[in-house]
Amino acid sequence: MIRMLMQAAVLVAAGLALGGCPLEQAKTAAPAKKPPAPDYQQALVPTPKPPNLKAICYNDNDLAIMRARMLQQEMAVATLQCQTADGRRALDAEYTTFVTSKFRDELASNARSLQQLAGRKRFNVDIIVTEFANRMAQRAPVDREFCNRSQRALEWALDPKVASLSQVPPPYDLGPEMNIHPCSTP
Repeated sequence: MIRMLMQAAVLVAAGLALGGCPLEQAKTAAPAKKPPAPDYQQALVPTPKPPNLKAICYNDNDLAIMRARMLQQEMAVATLQCQTADGRRALDAEYTTFVTSKFRDELASNARSLQQLAGRKRFNVDIIVTEFANRMAQRAPVDREFCNRSQRALEWALDPKVASLSQVPPPYDLGPEMNIHPCSTP
């Protein structure tokens, strides 16, 4: 008899405990989609400036060259990383339009400018491009917004309001962590 009362008490307690939990409601509406805008970049973590900043800094024009290539590499990595539920590349069409249509000429010009900058600053283009890609790939498993951030970057880049790569910030500004600093500090 006590056993049956104990079972009934446990059952009632479990029912009361579950009664306080709201059940998941069916989601009938998709979340609101933001219009394309350059508001996707991950916030920068302050990094100390090197003591020899004046000797190694980049002027605004050189920074624009580096950031354009940074953007291209970040978008390439995101295209490979972000997949749909059925395993297809989620950003493939947008990335293809980005590199082969809208910014094809500007990306080709950027490649030449990057080679010239590498000669002046004495760095290897292949190494820096690989480093951009590797650092971007490291973000995928730790940033829950990785694919969303990358998709927003491509949507902004392909928006008719955008006329130049300089208007499209890379989702992650890898410059400070790679010792790429502006000459004029804000």
